[in-house]
Amino acid sequence: MSELTISWLRCNLAAMTVAEDWQLACSEFLIEEIWTGAFASGFGEVGDGRSFSFHIENQLLVVDIYRPRLDCPVPHDEDVVARSSRNLFDIDVADERSLTAAVRDQVAELAR
Repeated sequence: MSELTISWLRCNLAAMTVAEDWQLACSEFLIEEIWTGAFASGFGEVGDGRSFSFHIENQLLVVDIYRPRLDCPVPHDEDVVARSSRNLFDIDVADERSLTAAVRDQVAELAR
């Protein structure tokens, strides 16, 4: 494979592989932990120093983005700078790729 193809694959498969430093450089989006299923949740980094988390609540996928440089490892309600929710209608919460794509789309919209 050419180096360009390998680079493209790394950027586009970033959310489906073990987290490495090059992933943030490619996509500015990284999911560090993801749990699928009816009680799906997880967290990651936006790439600009902010972190985010997501969870299922009342048939909605809820994504929170936190302020940069948090003082403690567990964010508090006052650390939330943006929140978004969307219906689970077209998301397969049992599939890691479907859930990752939905979270990525919400994070991208919130980070604008």
